[in-house]
Amino acid sequence: MREAGSLRGRLLRRLALLLGALLVIASLSSYWNAREAADTAYDRTLLASARAIADGLYENDGRLNADVPYVALDIFAYDSAGRIFYQVMDPDGKLVSGYENLPAPPPGTRRTDDYPALARFYDGEYQGVGVRVVSLLQPVSEPGLNGIAEIRVAETESARERLARGLLMDSLWRLALLVIAALLLVWLAVSAALRPLQKLRMAVEERQADDLRPLPEVAVQRELRPLVEALNQFTERLRGLFQRQADFIADASHELRTPLAALKARVELGLREQDPVVWRATLEEAAQNTDRLTHLANQLLSLARIESGARAIAEGGAERIELGQLARELGMALAPLAHARGIALALEAEDQVWVMGEPTLLNELLCNLVDNALAHTPKGGNVVLRVRAPAVLEVEDDGSGIPADERDKVFQRFYRRNVQGTGAGLGLAIVGEICRAHLAEISLHDGAAGGLLVRVSFPPA
Repeated sequence: MREAGSLRGRLLRRLALLLGALLVIASLSSYWNAREAADTAYDRTLLASARAIADGLYENDGRLNADVPYVALDIFAYDSAGRIFYQVMDPDGKLVSGYENLPAPPPGTRRTDDYPALARFYDGEYQGVGVRVVSLLQPVSEPGLNGIAEIRVAETESARERLARGLLMDSLWRLALLVIAALLLVWLAVSAALRPLQKLRMAVEERQADDLRPLPEVAVQRELRPLVEALNQFTERLRGLFQRQADFIADASHELRTPLAALKARVELGLREQDPVVWRATLEEAAQNTDRLTHLANQLLSLARIESGARAIAEGGAERIELGQLARELGMALAPLAHARGIALALEAEDQVWVMGEPTLLNELLCNLVDNALAHTPKGGNVVLRVRAPAVLEVEDDGSGIPADERDKVFQRFYRRNVQGTGAGLGLAIVGEICRAHLAEISLHDGAAGGLLVRVSFPPA
């Protein structure tokens, strides 16, 4: 594709005015610095009030008393829009004067190093509003009383917030016109720089619905070339998907046509016979062929359902499913079939193994795995359905197993290890498709008794 300069360069030239955004950052930085300075000033005032109260402590008859000077609380009268609370407690923690239930220092609150005092500053809540509190420890050494008293002074945060809002609004209104002008210029710049995308849009809109050719070459900036290449790659994948669907339909047509033709020929041959014994044999063989056709049709329908289920999962339609419960329900449903074949079907499930998936597809996966294990396990054998944490599903049988060099092939559609078998070669192919839809990993291993162990690892919910 031909390049028409650098889109990034054009945008950078037109977005130069957006450097004004740095002014916003500078204003916010100034705001936080001013808030920090205000906090320091107000904290100093809180400590001064606590010290003034501490100077009024005295002992009387072995008890601590507090003479709270008016100036201790009047310090805030000229610059505070909030309320002031104080509390004085004796060395035993009993309230001497002031408000009850002022918040205590949280565990681990460190003593401030900014002032030569045994003081701790912290935030709390009192009477449903946020407050800033200083806790001052004041040693008391009197003839009848020795220990450390605690003075707490709290101030609501209204004054600090008012100062912060004032600084913020003072910065914002000055930047408003600059931001509006910058946004207008950015819009104009982006509109001019993205005109090649309009050409691409028109090229796509003019196409027919079945036209999956790569996008034509148009003059685009180098930054847009990856987008066009990605669209062409997507189109190529989509074309490959349609081709695989066409191949699958052709294979399915062949798989259905052959047994249907054989069934029709066998029925017509039986109609020519006059012997009732031959008629019965023909009907029995036709019934067996019909069962195989029904099984094949069901598997083909399952493959079709997998595609819609995979789309539902990709679009966020997955549900939280407990694998153990799903395995127990399927085990109970297939237990009569296993018993009829003389096979022991066992379940080993841990509690609460959750995965995200589509229930119908997961049930189809389990059914295919267990049915495949039952089909390849001799009479008197064992099939174990196992669910393990964090999200692992295993099916193990005592059958003949699968050679290592064929384990990748069995997930291909219509692949049969035994050409004389009655299966359509779709069971494990369906399992593989369901695993891909759920982003699960499937692997084949040797079983403990020489059979096959199929392990499916899901992303845990």
